[in-house]
Amino acid sequence: MTSGLPCPLCEGPERRGALDRTLRVLAVDDEAPALEDLVYLLRSDPRVGHVEAVTDATKALRTLHRAMDAGQPVDAVFLDIRMPGLDGLDLARVLSRFAQPPPIVFVTAHQEPAVEAFELKALDYLLKPVRAERLAESVHRIVHEVLDSKTAEPAPAAAPAEKPPDVGDEVIPVELGGITRFIRLADIRYVEAHGDYARLHTATGSGLVRAALNGLEERWRSAGFVRIHRSHLVSLGHIDELRLEDGHLSVNIGGAVLPVSRRHARQLRQLLVRRNRQPS
Repeated sequence: MTSGLPCPLCEGPERRGALDRTLRVLAVDDEAPALEDLVYLLRSDPRVGHVEAVTDATKALRTLHRAMDAGQPVDAVFLDIRMPGLDGLDLARVLSRFAQPPPIVFVTAHQEPAVEAFELKALDYLLKPVRAERLAESVHRIVHEVLDSKTAEPAPAAAPAEKPPDVGDEVIPVELGGITRFIRLADIRYVEAHGDYARLHTATGSGLVRAALNGLEERWRSAGFVRIHRSHLVSLGHIDELRLEDGHLSVNIGGAVLPVSRRHARQLRQLLVRRNRQPS
């Protein structure tokens, strides 16, 4: 059973060759048989090159963040609705706050949440058991969503209605004593290297994410994070004071005093000066 159905618009002369790669998608379902069937159908479609499968919303968020850190964000999420813990609709609300939310295709045995799903701007809504022909239509829509994002003209800089999403609204899942919490990027004061993990510090505590400091530095630079040491990444907006004692520079963030290495000192000073000169 395959879903390699013709995609007329994708094959038209004006579209052919525009999508120069296959799709990367994420499938999320807590029921193993349904997840296996969905993954099989997706992998049978020649337009889909990579399928990641997870069984809950927390794992989905980790997978999405890992893909973004690697510079290979997923093109779409196929998402079950009724799952224990954070359900599909809750996850869709979290994803809607991403700077670049991935398109969502809900896959469920229930018709009742359809209205709410489309209020969350779902790209499609599939009922279980999923038919190959119907799934092919969803993949077709994803292809055009990707094509449209590639060919869309940048919005005029002066148009306030086209203001980009606030990067600080991004939500990150962190581990704390065996419990997964969700924190906003804007609430993170500083990040500490912790082996293969990074510890994110907020005003109310800290938690671990599996990520390298270098990747977070690159990804969160536009949100005002800057490297001050091989072990620390800080949010400029949360720095309370800059200290110079015995020739050693440090920053105070909420009572935590963090060292600034010599190689990062000049850049930090320049960024703070530039930030303070900006009109409030």
